[in-house]
Amino acid sequence: MPGDATGGDRHGRRALILVENLSVPFDRRVWQECTTLRDAGWTVHVICPRGSKRDTEPEALIDGVRIHRYPLRAATGGPAGYLREYGSALWHTLRLARKVGPVDVVHACNPPDLLFLPALWLKRRGARFVFDQHDLVPELYLSRFGRGEDLLYRGVCALERLTYRAADVVLATNESYRDVAVRRGGRRPADVFVVRSAPDTDRFRPVPPEPELKRGKPHLLCYLGVMGPQDGVDYALRALAQLRDRLGRTDWHAVFVGAGDTYDEMVALSRRLGLSEQVEFTGRIPDDDLVRYLSTADVCLSPDPRNPLNDVSTMNKVLEYMVMGRPIVSFDLREARVSAGDCAVYAPADDEAEFARLVALLLDDPEQRARMGKIGQERISGPLSWRNSQASLLAAYAAACRDRPRTAAGDRGRAARRPRR
Repeated sequence: MPGDATGGDRHGRRALILVENLSVPFDRRVWQECTTLRDAGWTVHVICPRGSKRDTEPEALIDGVRIHRYPLRAATGGPAGYLREYGSALWHTLRLARKVGPVDVVHACNPPDLLFLPALWLKRRGARFVFDQHDLVPELYLSRFGRGEDLLYRGVCALERLTYRAADVVLATNESYRDVAVRRGGRRPADVFVVRSAPDTDRFRPVPPEPELKRGKPHLLCYLGVMGPQDGVDYALRALAQLRDRLGRTDWHAVFVGAGDTYDEMVALSRRLGLSEQVEFTGRIPDDDLVRYLSTADVCLSPDPRNPLNDVSTMNKVLEYMVMGRPIVSFDLREARVSAGDCAVYAPADDEAEFARLVALLLDDPEQRARMGKIGQERISGPLSWRNSQASLLAAYAAACRDRPRTAAGDRGRAARRPRR
């Protein structure tokens, strides 16, 4: 891609991406952004936490992207645990940002809405600030903790306002998030760019199904994703108990792929519901194994309950089900319909009995499952493809740098060569 169109190679521009809640390249959205910028001629650095089982090296150069990682212990024990986690993350981020040196763009990915602090430090040194809003943190707080609009809620709202105010441009993952940036964040519409997440179609491609994964049953159900308080795995398990007990269906095996804060609690709930023989929890698994399960699945589950965050968020698992050509059962959420369209069927929000009935309906209709799967693949290769998001990402960077003809690195280098007085 030409450097003039993207702010790229002709000027030797440097970008620094800040991430706190996942390691890179495990964070697939961030990694796609990194490689898109690299291909457009940017020199890309990333600062992120180390992973526990992967992405464990303190520093790595992967496909031309330089990744700097720091040790981070996830929060436990309430607000004090989050203060320790975020304080440690900010200190390490500033330390490593000094090591990276001058950059033209600092690109901060939330949560938390605290990375505007190192971004401001870099902005004062000539960088432009791109805010990549992965989550609406006020809605996340309400949905995860159930404490209402208390003092901490007002605090996260204030941090979001400060982040919006500091940013030169904002990246939103969907139109609902863009509306929040404009309406609540006071941003000009021209400064907010929708960069949707999309599966990597080079990594996610269907393979021949493996009937042995069904554990002797005619059908396989699959859940993929995080297992946290707001993710609805408990709704899925109760729906499967109704599928067995109320609808009399035992012709299925279910696999739950992923991990999270409530993983052990969900395994225990499955046991209490008497589902241990029919429900398998794999934890996090390599992509190759994930592709095997999704290629074999007859129906995929998206049980996110309606709450302030889920209703307006794009679920990565839905997109990954779609790229694999799988039909989906979902609760009726605003952004779920935007993403999945007719490749999903929708139960009324939080209605576990109807969710179970729709699963049974799809299990009995292989032709409908095939039609829905094809619709999903067509949407991913068309309007929801990463190609469209790449163009929006590069347009956002061009807007951020439009009136900035020289690089911070170049300016700093010239300053360093001046004689001291």
